[in-house]
Amino acid sequence: MNTYQPVFADKVIAFNKTLRLDISLPPGIRAMNPFSENPDALAISSVFYRKFYNDHRRRRLILGINPGRFGAGVTGIPFTDTKQLTSKCGLHIRGVSTHEPSSVFVYEVIDAYGGAEAFYRDFYINSPSPLGFVKTNEKGRELNFNYYDSKDLQGRLEGFIVRSIYAHIANGIDTAVGFCLGTGKNYQYLSQLNQRHGFFDTLLPLEHPRYVVQYKSAEKDHYIRKYLGAFQDLPTLPANA
Repeated sequence: MNTYQPVFADKVIAFNKTLRLDISLPPGIRAMNPFSENPDALAISSVFYRKFYNDHRRRRLILGINPGRFGAGVTGIPFTDTKQLTSKCGLHIRGVSTHEPSSVFVYEVIDAYGGAEAFYRDFYINSPSPLGFVKTNEKGRELNFNYYDSKDLQGRLEGFIVRSIYAHIANGIDTAVGFCLGTGKNYQYLSQLNQRHGFFDTLLPLEHPRYVVQYKSAEKDHYIRKYLGAFQDLPTLPANA
C-alpha cells in the first residue's frame, strides 16, 4: 500500500508544471511563463524546491506583485535572479545571467534572517499573479508590466489570482498572517480580495523591494530591520501542514 504523502516541494512543482493562463490579454501585453518557455527554469526551480521545501512544514506566504523579466521570469523562483540563485542557493541555470535589484534586497533580508535554509523553512514567496507580464513600448521594447497597471488586465486576471492564492494556501500555508510586498496598489487590491475571500486573518504590508532599492537605498538597513521585525514577531508555526 502506497502511503507516501506529498511534501511541500511536490505540491509547488505540480502547481508550476500545470500553470496556465487561459484568458485573452489586452492588446500589447504578453504573459511570461518560464515553466513552459524555458525547460531549464522548470528543472532548476524544481531542484530549488526539493532543496528547501522537501518536508511537510507549514509556512507563511509572502505575496509580491508578479514575476519580473530578470528574476522569476527567468528562474521560475520569485525574487531570485540567476546571480542570487548561484551565490545564495548553490544552483545554476546554464547559459544565462540576470541581475534584478529587488532580488538582491530580498536576499539581504534572507541573509539577515539566518540564510536561505532558515528563511525558506518558514516562508514561501509567490505573487497574486504567479505569471509575469510585459508590455511593448513605442520603440518595440518589452518592459515589465504589473497586473494592476491596467484595470482591464486586473479585471481579467481576478479569477486566476483568486485560484492561485487558494492553491498556495492548500499547499501548506498558515493563514493566520500573510504578507504583502507593496504598501500601495498591491496592498489595496489584496486587502479588498482578502476581505471578500478571507485568505488570511491578517494581511501585513511591507514596502516592496523595488521601492526600497530605487527610492530608499540610503535607508536600506532600516527596511531590512523592518522586514525582520515583522517576520520574527510572530507565533511559532505548527510543525506539519
